[in-house]
Amino acid sequence: MEAIVENPQRIFYIEIEIIDINDNAPHFRRDTINLDIMESTPAGERFSVNNAVDPDLGSNSVKTYLLSESEHFDIEIQTGRDGSKFADLILKKSLDREKQGVHNLILTAVDGGVPTRTGTASIIVRVIDTNDNAPNFPKDNYDINIMENSPVGTLVIKLNATDLDEGTNAQIEYTYSLYTSEKTQGTFNLKSSTGEISVKGTLNYEDIRNYDMEIIATDKGANSLSGQCKLTIQVTDMNDNHPEISIKSFQSPIKENEPIDTVIAVVSVSDKDSGDNGVVDLHIPHNMPFRLRESSDNYYELVVSEPLDREKVPEYDITFTVTDRGSPPLSDNETMTLELLDVNDNVPQFPQSFYTIRVMENNAPGALLSSLTAFDPDLHENQYLVYFILEKEIANTSMSMLFSINPENGNLYALKTFDYEIEKEFLFHIEARDSGSPPLSSNVTVHIIIVDQNDNAPVIVSPWRAHGSVVEEKIPRSTDKGSLVAKVIALDTDSVHNSRITYQFLQKEIANTSMSMLFSINPENGNLYALKTFDYEIEKEFLFHIEARDSGSPPLSSNVTVHIIIVDQNDNAPVIVSPWRAHGSVVEEKIPRSTDKGSLVAKVIALDTDSVHNSRITYQFLQVTDATLFSLDQYNGEIRTMRMFSYRDPRHQRLVVVAKDNGEPALSATVTIKLSTVETAVKAYSDMTEVPLEYDIFSDLNLYLVIGLGSVSFLLLITILVTIVLKCQKAKPSKAAPPCRNSVISERNSTIADSTLVSNDAYWYSLFLAETRKGKLVVRQPVPKGSRYIVSSIPRGTGLTETSDSAASTLNDNAVPPPHCGEVSCHCQELKVEHRIFLKKPICAIVIWFLNVYLSICLSIYLSVMVGMLLEK
Repeated sequence: MEAIVENPQRIFYIEIEIIDINDNAPHFRRDTINLDIMESTPAGERFSVNNAVDPDLGSNSVKTYLLSESEHFDIEIQTGRDGSKFADLILKKSLDREKQGVHNLILTAVDGGVPTRTGTASIIVRVIDTNDNAPNFPKDNYDINIMENSPVGTLVIKLNATDLDEGTNAQIEYTYSLYTSEKTQGTFNLKSSTGEISVKGTLNYEDIRNYDMEIIATDKGANSLSGQCKLTIQVTDMNDNHPEISIKSFQSPIKENEPIDTVIAVVSVSDKDSGDNGVVDLHIPHNMPFRLRESSDNYYELVVSEPLDREKVPEYDITFTVTDRGSPPLSDNETMTLELLDVNDNVPQFPQSFYTIRVMENNAPGALLSSLTAFDPDLHENQYLVYFILEKEIANTSMSMLFSINPENGNLYALKTFDYEIEKEFLFHIEARDSGSPPLSSNVTVHIIIVDQNDNAPVIVSPWRAHGSVVEEKIPRSTDKGSLVAKVIALDTDSVHNSRITYQFLQKEIANTSMSMLFSINPENGNLYALKTFDYEIEKEFLFHIEARDSGSPPLSSNVTVHIIIVDQNDNAPVIVSPWRAHGSVVEEKIPRSTDKGSLVAKVIALDTDSVHNSRITYQFLQVTDATLFSLDQYNGEIRTMRMFSYRDPRHQRLVVVAKDNGEPALSATVTIKLSTVETAVKAYSDMTEVPLEYDIFSDLNLYLVIGLGSVSFLLLITILVTIVLKCQKAKPSKAAPPCRNSVISERNSTIADSTLVSNDAYWYSLFLAETRKGKLVVRQPVPKGSRYIVSSIPRGTGLTETSDSAASTLNDNAVPPPHCGEVSCHCQELKVEHRIFLKKPICAIVIWFLNVYLSICLSIYLSVMVGMLLEK
């Protein structure tokens, strides 16, 4: 620097020397030094590297260089003109890029300071390649297996030759050598750039099994180098050929009875493959009656192994299958049809061994019963069947008279009409015979069952009726409620269902009384039960119908008329109706003392409401004053004189008469008659009876009586005619149902003479006809009210007279006949009393009642007029 000093001004030059210290380390201008050295560079070759720089001076500057340890390199230190130090890199051993392509070295610059400082640089030596290595294959010889069915383009092998060089020196090209055949080159393709060998043509093991080739690998260096290898390609056999079958002989058809081990066919097999692929097996289906028998190499015989049956299998489709043992196995097959010829080895067979055929009775003759078709599995004439009925007699009747069968189709026909009640079933056999040689046959059992139809109506069998369809049952009047009074049994000859019978009442009412209050019937067995206790004096009989109906379709029925008769018991004592007094049983009578022998003194009439047997009354004296004076007829109750009265006989006679019925035990009633004899009574009585009955009928007083009598007689005649018309109008019985009588009929026999009892509302009158020597006198006597009797008068000396409807009346719908009576000099006469209910409708009953009342009034008027005329006379 310069220093200027003023005053005096002076210039001083000042030099300052800085003494260096080692405060800087050496350093290279580049941290990395790259060197490219050919691997062919000989040893001793020198290579310059950049020197290090150190700002320090002198001894503090770079003093020396150090190189990291290396087998191939070393350094040599050089001093420049300025004293700087630099180093040269010397190749002390040849390089081999293939061993080490890059060498990394550390160059260290060291100064001379204290302490020393260093600086480093990295030297990277890259070895430049030269074509000093030929391509090299991993193996000199390659053995390759390839499947014969490998398709075109299939990679066989990829060759990988190596060249230690790099760049173009390492680029390899593959080619076939001259020793490789054109066939091989045409079969396989070699890709020169990659060394890939692939299938170019079709491989066939059966044509060429091995391929040999030589491959050369050449690099692309300036001085190209090459290497080579050999390849042997073996084609592996694939199971690509199917086995073959050849039918050398085949026999068809054959008989179904061919013996076992009969040869049917000869078969040969082959396969072009090798090894297991060429080993074949022949077989047929296992479910066939045949087997294969090996006769020679690859030849087989098909023989029968089991009995054949054309009826089971008429033909066989035999499939011969040949299979090789390759993987996967290949096979081939051939199918042949074997037909069997029929022989007559099967008997005809029916679908079932027992036929049950049901035939409705009353069938039409010639009706088809069934088709009994048998089956024969044989063919042609061996299958043609003929049907027969094996002859057999049933109840001495040939089967050919009952049935016929069509010999061609087995249709069975009935030749007659069957009746289930006569023939219920048939059992016989039918044979089916084929037409083979020899013929075979079989038979089947046929059971014909006649099916019942409801063609028989029930028949009443109990109680049996010999005369008509009315069943009479007599039951005592004391029958308890619920007692069995009758039993109706009907039989039906039809089968079980059609013969199941039920019993029921046809009508619902009897005499306007519901059946459910009188009787009940068991619908299953026909038992008839009483539902009440009956009284003979009120209900003497019942007449109704019971129907027996089967359960067929349509049902059939029959009916029976049941007549229930109430049997009377002697429970009513006789009642003295004549002579009768209202106050006691003592009757006083007066008779002339001059009465002749055999004259009728009195007549005792007793009635019994019991039945005929129990109501038969006999009379006898219980007490009599003089047994020689009077006689009593035991049947008619007439008391007559046995002699004339004498002066010795007392004036008063006392007679006790007993009336006894015929029951068991007997019941009786008594009456006491006091007779008084008078002298004057005879003349008065005689005068009264001898007076002529003529009088002046045209007097003023009697004119009105005649007019009234004519009117009353006219009205009486009209009333009688209307009553007869109404009572004769009975409903005609319906044709669809049996007539139903809603009435009770009772016929009773009795005898009475010289007496008529007429019913009236207030009194019963006894019109007593007394005989005298000079004439007849009509005497009216009252009878106890309430005695229910109808007695028709029967004149002495006449026959049986039936009570007319106009002369009888009913009380409480009951009629009881009088007891037997009669005179000594005449036969006992019978009286028939009939009690009926003719009409069902209430209006008709009301009309009849009014007519009866009207008739009674007319009779009363008529009697009054007659009495008036007599009194006037």
